[in-house]
Amino acid sequence: MKKLIITFFATVLFINVAKAQDIEDVIRAVDDANKIANAYSAPALEGLIYSMNSGWYHTAKVHKKFGFDVTLGLSGAFVPSEKERYQISQLGLRSTIISGPESAPTLFGDGNGGVLTLSTEVTGTIPGTSTTVTETVEFDVELPQGFKDDLPGNIAPVPVLQVAVGLPWKLETVLRIVPEVNIDDVQSGLFGIGIKKELTDLLGPLDKLPLHLSVMATYTNMNVDWKIEDSVDANFEVQNAETQFRLNAYSIQALASLNFPVINVYGGVGYGGGNSSINLLGRYTAFYDGSGGQRIQRTVTNPVEQDFSAGSMRATVGARLSLGFFKLFADYTLQEYNAFSGGIAFSFR
Repeated sequence: MKKLIITFFATVLFINVAKAQDIEDVIRAVDDANKIANAYSAPALEGLIYSMNSGWYHTAKVHKKFGFDVTLGLSGAFVPSEKERYQISQLGLRSTIISGPESAPTLFGDGNGGVLTLSTEVTGTIPGTSTTVTETVEFDVELPQGFKDDLPGNIAPVPVLQVAVGLPWKLETVLRIVPEVNIDDVQSGLFGIGIKKELTDLLGPLDKLPLHLSVMATYTNMNVDWKIEDSVDANFEVQNAETQFRLNAYSIQALASLNFPVINVYGGVGYGGGNSSINLLGRYTAFYDGSGGQRIQRTVTNPVEQDFSAGSMRATVGARLSLGFFKLFADYTLQEYNAFSGGIAFSFR
């Protein structure tokens, strides 16, 4: 489970940067790198926020004091088809486009990104001196490819492993925890907490019905740090490089369920949102050949900083099959990025 989470988020992390040549393209276009990266990454990061807010419950009824359940499932937000590609001309690039495709895939798109040839003015120094010059340079940027074939259904998936425990006063807490782990230079940790309060007593004499009402609030925080190896060659240098990913997601919902011995029908309405950021940190030096034949170098520090946010009203409907302590559930949520959740739970009331 941990490795599955880390593998997915490492893929999403930042324009699929796994090799120095990919980073080199980003740094050479540093004046426009944030715009390209934002267009490519936004659907994935927004989808993850909506996925993180799903799968928190499969009944409005809370556990008795110290009753508990363990849930293993999968949540996924569907990335809309219109988010599969972005138009290059609409990015407002500072550089002049010499040639290249009219559009390119986002992470949830299909195919290769193609090569974008740009021309721009670069201010740097002549190698080996402190002389500053400004030259018009032309260079190629290989746009990142889409991964639609690797993500069937255009789903931003989030594996779910959580524990719910009943507390006094008809309260229940739900915990999602992935302790900090290190896999292939990726360091990651996740913490999520949900609080559910049952309000069925407010129904008065109707509380004898199988209807249960509650309210629930959730919060999730995830951090991923990806170390990038130092490298030096004739055209590019990387020092102390790292990509940082941060995600916070939250929701507040009113829940209702009809709890029968075998079938449980449940749903909820409320709001879910969150924010995320991707930062490319470190020191990067790129070398350019100017139009006048002069070779120059430019060094940039912490060149990419991106912030994303998403949020919308949400409405969920689902059903759960109960076979003793074993539960099987599935639900669907209508929101900006519609989402599904499903899984199994082992419940001991």
